Amino acid sequence: MHKNNEILQKNASPIDAPAETNDTQELWELVDEHLLHYGRDFVREFIVRASGSYIYTAEGRAIIDFSSGQMCATLGHNHAAILEAMERSAETVMHLDSTMLSPAIAHLGKELCDLLPQQLSKVLFLNTGAESNEAAIRLAKLYTGCFEIVGLTGSWHGTTYGAASSTYASGRKGYGPTMPGALAIPAPNCYRCPIGQCKTQCNLACLDFSFDYLESVSVGSTAAVIVEPIQSAGGIIVPPEGYLKRIREWCDERSILLIFDEAQTGLGRVGANFAFEIEQVVPDILSLSKTLGAGVPLAATVTSSEIAETTRERGFSHFTSHASDPLTVEVGLAVVRTLVTDQLAARADDIGLYLMSGLKKLQQRHEAIGDVRGRGLLIGVEIVSDRETRNPDKEAMSRISNRCFKLGLNINRVGGPLSVWRIAPPLTISKSEVDQALEIMDEAFASA
Repeated sequence: MHKNNEILQKNASPIDAPAETNDTQELWELVDEHLLHYGRDFVREFIVRASGSYIYTAEGRAIIDFSSGQMCATLGHNHAAILEAMERSAETVMHLDSTMLSPAIAHLGKELCDLLPQQLSKVLFLNTGAESNEAAIRLAKLYTGCFEIVGLTGSWHGTTYGAASSTYASGRKGYGPTMPGALAIPAPNCYRCPIGQCKTQCNLACLDFSFDYLESVSVGSTAAVIVEPIQSAGGIIVPPEGYLKRIREWCDERSILLIFDEAQTGLGRVGANFAFEIEQVVPDILSLSKTLGAGVPLAATVTSSEIAETTRERGFSHFTSHASDPLTVEVGLAVVRTLVTDQLAARADDIGLYLMSGLKKLQQRHEAIGDVRGRGLLIGVEIVSDRETRNPDKEAMSRISNRCFKLGLNINRVGGPLSVWRIAPPLTISKSEVDQALEIMDEAFASA
């Protein structure tokens, strides 16, 4: 032993581990004293266990989780396949230098790309949706030699600099200038036409307006358009038929890349393996995150061999401390295999139709439900004060949501200035659990 270490050990006094408290009041005092708030207030009940479609509070309450954690736990909480994958990694290797790879990453790369169109064949594994979108934006800029990135109002792509610059759902004020070249066009909200033209049927007039607008404000250096095939944080905005195809055509005519951010729509959530399959519009770059790790931080940026090889020749660099981490890719491999083996996309389509039907029946009984929309198991319920004016009713949404939680149902709230429930239960949820949730919502609307 080194002499200095001997001296340090000789002079060191034993440190008693602090006694842990399980008293709820004391725990909340610790939270209030030490934790930095990063957005909405914390739910004032500790969660001590989770399994399948349920989370369990310290007081022993079972709550149906209609948000799958943070829209991530698509297989349900603590799924056996994920636990087994984590155990395998814990017994072998959990973390490596980013230039070193475990065998699992080779299998995951192949099996993920096997689900995708042939041109999407090169993948980079990261941790979060923001990281995967940063990589997508960097690839687009380096490949095209351009710098403008077009996003949609109401979008959410992350809070890192590049991703945040194209995020318009919330969190934009107070942080100074965004990335040069960040442009935005109106989201295709068919319930609230952004240009006030369509009330019952969309004719894509908002897209015609958007294209004219971009031609007038762009400096002629557009690298990419980044789109969520279904906007989530913006209020579950489902583009009308033909919308994504028109954007694809517009990009192709101008040699602009198209990026799809499928953080929340990918890997079965919307009743297809990927949302872009529904309109058969293939992006140049695809970003995945939440649903790929199913509760573990794993993300991916996928692109073509041409883009990958060209940007490599031009020096593409996107090092992070946890790129290609063995633990997360082991879990991702389990997720992809479970998705395929258990046919979860088809299951999400079936259960989603069942849930949508139940929500439509609630809409007939409760005037506050202005609109029900979505695909698969990503559904939005818009709460309004009046169906004619369609004015958002945040106070009612808060009251009804709190009542649902007390009755045993957790629902996420989104939409920025709108009042929208984001319903995104695990893809493994049963119809009996859906029935329970619908009963709770019915009671909450009636009594709140």
